Amino acid sequence: MTGTQTTVGGYAFDTIAAIATPLGEAAIGVVRVSGPEALDVVGRLFKPDCGRCVRELRPRTAYLGRIVEPDTGDTVDTCLLTVFRAPHSYTGEDVAELSCHGGAVLLQHVLALLLQSGARLAEPGEFTKRAFLNGKMDLAQAEAVMDAISARTTDALKIAVKQLEGRLTQRLAPIRNQLLDILAALEAAIDFPEDVDEPEPSELCAQLSGALETVNNLLATAETGRIYREGVAVVLAGRPNVGKSSLLNALLREARAIVTDIPGTTRDVISEAMNLRGIPIRLLDTAGLRPAKDPVEVVGVERTRSSLRIADLVVFVMDRSQPLEQADVAAWSEIPKTHVVVAANKSDLSHAWSIEQAREFIKIPPDVAVVETCALSPSGVPALEDAMYNTILRGGVRPAEVYVSNVRHKTSLEAARSSLQAALETLSAGYPLDLLAADVRDAAEAIARVTGESVSDEVVEAIFSRFCVGK
Repeated sequence: MTGTQTTVGGYAFDTIAAIATPLGEAAIGVVRVSGPEALDVVGRLFKPDCGRCVRELRPRTAYLGRIVEPDTGDTVDTCLLTVFRAPHSYTGEDVAELSCHGGAVLLQHVLALLLQSGARLAEPGEFTKRAFLNGKMDLAQAEAVMDAISARTTDALKIAVKQLEGRLTQRLAPIRNQLLDILAALEAAIDFPEDVDEPEPSELCAQLSGALETVNNLLATAETGRIYREGVAVVLAGRPNVGKSSLLNALLREARAIVTDIPGTTRDVISEAMNLRGIPIRLLDTAGLRPAKDPVEVVGVERTRSSLRIADLVVFVMDRSQPLEQADVAAWSEIPKTHVVVAANKSDLSHAWSIEQAREFIKIPPDVAVVETCALSPSGVPALEDAMYNTILRGGVRPAEVYVSNVRHKTSLEAARSSLQAALETLSAGYPLDLLAADVRDAAEAIARVTGESVSDEVVEAIFSRFCVGK
């Protein structure tokens, strides 16, 4: 550990180091160092070709040089060093980034030398944590860093980038400031009733109602935001040999699952990632639902039922080329009816039943989409994708400048909404000002929890512990 450190609120700002890029064979790998002695630590190892010492290097400029063994002077790697001086860096501290050749052994050796030279191995998310603690970003923006890294589609990335740019904070800051102004006026009227007039009720009502409307508008985006951030699990289910595996292959545009004419070919759950118009999908092909005697098939059917219990959407597959059977009814009875789409598969073959007959036979609710599909034709799945998309998003995406995609943000905004509603009820009933002030204070604090202006150390630690090391 370095000899120089600053302690703020129980957190020690010493010098930390970590590999900032994934380990593996690559052209470049980056090792990041941050803290009060970052430049001195790196200076013990890095020898610039220009001959100057590291502390004399111009910030935000890449310098070619060598990393050397401190004891022998032997070259470890030829690399580039970029220096960022406090406070104009990612963390708000002095930062040095070594862009080395990307071998795992090489990067780990460079990191080991940095640790021997006085740095400490960074904890997960510690660089971004320092950026938050040093005021370089608020907590919502810090969480968006991890969302951007883990985004599985471009639409999910766009939502994360908007939050990283501070769009959510920009929406919330005026509300919180207004609530703090209201609170100050109420407390002044409570403490100095002879000298300060009570705020006008009609004006308070308008201000609180405006704040509530903004919070409600943000909460209206939460489900869509969650879907894009976390993705959804889509389960293909039905009786055996109705074409579930063929549909999986058609949706993935690749032959992932084995397809045969033998019923019960799929014995285990097959899980694959899919991008459905920007929505991250985990697509699961399952064993056919039927009474099973074979021990392996019994396990497969039970795993199908387990998958159905965690499904966000079920695609119930039926074979349109075969007559309707009680086996269809039995399989349908096991399907959750909240989010489901019915695929009338093999519609390229002779039809043994109409969609109306199927609705009546297995009792498909009128609000459940039934679409014709053909897994063997390129034109056979777009209608299914339309139905899946609309069912997942319940009719479509609500356009928004910013989406609430984080459950912590949603919970805090729900608390703010409850407090604002209580404040309006208190105001309408003409209750004492101290009760109104308590509701307004609670609303302001709930909003502050989103950006980290009012959040416990435990919450901060929990958030950054989910980050990768080096970020």
